Amino acid sequence: MTLAGAVATGPDLLRLVAVPVFAWTAYRDIETRRVSSTVWIPLSLLGTALLLWDGWLAWHAGGTAWTDSFLIPTAISLGLVVPIAYLFWWFGGFGGADAKALLVLAVLFPTFPEYALGSWTLPLESTTTVGAFSFTILTNAVLVGVVLPLVLAVRNAAAGRIAPVMIVGWPVAWDRVPETHGRLLETPAGLSQGGLDLDALRMYLRWRGLSLAELRDRPDRYRDPATLPAEPNPPTDGAVTADGPVRGDGGTLESAAEDAGLERGAEMASASDDPWGAAAFLDDIDGSAYGTTPETLRDGLEVLATAETVWISPGTPFLVPIFVGLLIAICYGDLLIGTFI
Repeated sequence: MTLAGAVATGPDLLRLVAVPVFAWTAYRDIETRRVSSTVWIPLSLLGTALLLWDGWLAWHAGGTAWTDSFLIPTAISLGLVVPIAYLFWWFGGFGGADAKALLVLAVLFPTFPEYALGSWTLPLESTTTVGAFSFTILTNAVLVGVVLPLVLAVRNAAAGRIAPVMIVGWPVAWDRVPETHGRLLETPAGLSQGGLDLDALRMYLRWRGLSLAELRDRPDRYRDPATLPAEPNPPTDGAVTADGPVRGDGGTLESAAEDAGLERGAEMASASDDPWGAAAFLDDIDGSAYGTTPETLRDGLEVLATAETVWISPGTPFLVPIFVGLLIAICYGDLLIGTFI
């Protein structure tokens, strides 16, 4: 609790360091869909130190402060939020960065902070269904995440973009696809919510040394796996910006030098059973490419080879709802309680 005349306790003031850090991770999630794991280490260490500091203050405060104000919410935070984050990551509901962010919040914000601003005390709404502040942040983030698809649907409807996938995506021109994060919502059979991951697309193009424009110029040529490069490039992790130069596969089928260099591609697959060399690519990289199958890769390439505009799902960069949920929790409190109860 905040001492009389004080803005907040020392631990609560130091916890505000997390706000700009989470703002930065939310920005990185939008721009790159990648957040380095090293960003969570200092926050974890800070959270552990503040947890010990809070325990010391509660122990010396006497009364029920130790059990009611510290021990119970800390036990709930570590015993409930941590398993929830792990289970959602395990079942694919969260990305690795999302789960790590929630684990950090469980350590950093187990108890409700208080910030005195003149006659105001934040959070404004201190009532909660569960005593752990990290759980309030989580429920706030989930509510924000639920609202985002509705906002997307309204935007599409206002622009006249009416489609079955309007709640999860929007159309983009083909030349923006290489710089776009998300998932293709189209297959040759029509709209679908299980299309090609665009990170996997970038991995494939870099592996072959191609741009999407080159592939569209000569789709029949690149559909033939005999044109696979003899020495493929590293596929990278599919990020929009790749480190290092990408070597083009060069030449044409009429070139004798290329014919000799592409013997490896001809050995890896035949045109009849591996269009685009999709299976050869996935076998060669010895990885999952975000769960992409040869069929999914082929379908995506067939669409992108001719379509001028395609529907893309940006997905939900969940670090954004987490950051917004953190801000709402600090300023207002439990959005679930305030909205529905």
